[in-house]
Amino acid sequence: MLGEAEARMWRTDEECTMRSSSGASPMSPYCYEQGRLSGESSPMMMSPWNQTTNSPFAKPHWSCHQQDEDIPPNALIGSLVREEGHIYSLAASGDLLYTGSDSKNIRVWKNLHEYCGFKSNSGLVKTIILSAHKIFTGHQDGKIRVWKVSPKNPSVHKRAGTLPTLKDIFKSSIKPSNYVEVRRHKTALWIKHSDAVSCLSLSDDKTYLYSASWDRTIKVWRISDSKCQESIHAHDDAVNAVVCGSEATMFSGSADGTVKVWRREPRGKGLKHAPVRTLLKQECAVTALAVDATGTMVYCGASDGLVNFWEREKNYAHGGVLKGHKLAVLCLTAAGALVFSGSADKTICVWKREGVIHTCVSVLTGHDGPVKCLAVEEDREATARGDRRWIVYSGSLDKSVKVWSVSETMNNSNQNNNLVLHHRVASDADSLPSESDSSFSSGRPNWKN
Repeated sequence: MLGEAEARMWRTDEECTMRSSSGASPMSPYCYEQGRLSGESSPMMMSPWNQTTNSPFAKPHWSCHQQDEDIPPNALIGSLVREEGHIYSLAASGDLLYTGSDSKNIRVWKNLHEYCGFKSNSGLVKTIILSAHKIFTGHQDGKIRVWKVSPKNPSVHKRAGTLPTLKDIFKSSIKPSNYVEVRRHKTALWIKHSDAVSCLSLSDDKTYLYSASWDRTIKVWRISDSKCQESIHAHDDAVNAVVCGSEATMFSGSADGTVKVWRREPRGKGLKHAPVRTLLKQECAVTALAVDATGTMVYCGASDGLVNFWEREKNYAHGGVLKGHKLAVLCLTAAGALVFSGSADKTICVWKREGVIHTCVSVLTGHDGPVKCLAVEEDREATARGDRRWIVYSGSLDKSVKVWSVSETMNNSNQNNNLVLHHRVASDADSLPSESDSSFSSGRPNWKN
């Protein structure tokens, strides 16, 4: 029998697999027969736990492979290969790219060249988010670190604190009522996460920071004073994703198979998040969420490889399902008229939206491991020339970051070897069954992202 620590390790998403459930759909890629996966893509081979080296921060081994300056309409334009560890998180702003890995290091890149870096002692960097001159990082050990960019030297990043602050921890620890049960026979302060921080998101007005955790809660932080305003017991299993929409709405997705909508409401001097509705209730774990720039569409990726979406203007009516991946969707992002989905099948699907119709106009290939994270920035120079183009960064468990240039005006004659063109359309006809359908089982897999 596996020990507690060993068993816990096998429950994590980094192995990109899931324990078989008696109620799981036979179509799910996680209900595979023995020998179905090759040795190359087996859970053990893909697992970050199967490491033999971990280079120290002082001696990084990076290489940058950049393509020719004459970039075709859709192409791989660069590769950042790291020997420090698997890439778990990305954040982009302008010409800067922040990368986080299981080596505890956060690297900063500028125009595809290493710019600077800083190190955290707080464990694997699962999520990074940028807010003005602050950088927030969420970690495997449940901590949220706050970093500031030096106004005198933008290449210098200094740690500005931790959420919650030591002062708030001390003040809260005095009152017994501030302790809540986090698991059987164990209590912790309600302002602290007791398990890995899986995702971070900023409110639409940039006033609040939301942190999702495997401890099944979402915590709301006021950025101005770093105080925890609320702890929401959001789901019955690990919360894998949180994303903020417009008009004080927030969406959460969990390993319990649900996607929920919340609304932020003022309550005296504080605030309260009221549940609005449950958009999805299924057996497969929800692994990623995204909202488009206009806030009109909400996208959800799951461990069955499907992407569901809902329309805000129709009171979040279910719009359909995007079917483009063979394995779990691990990350999602939207930009302009495009939606990008990264998967454990090592590919990135590029979906173009016209109304509620989504067409998979290309599949980006080139990674040798699951695509764990995505970040997108607009190519302003190309847009100024009349070709709206996006720079897409993809981080993978193959220890690399790939940089793609994708145009909203897709050229189907493009023969770049790193771009495989497909056409898949999703509409209402592809919608999942309703919640009353018998295919929705009460059994829930334990699948953390």
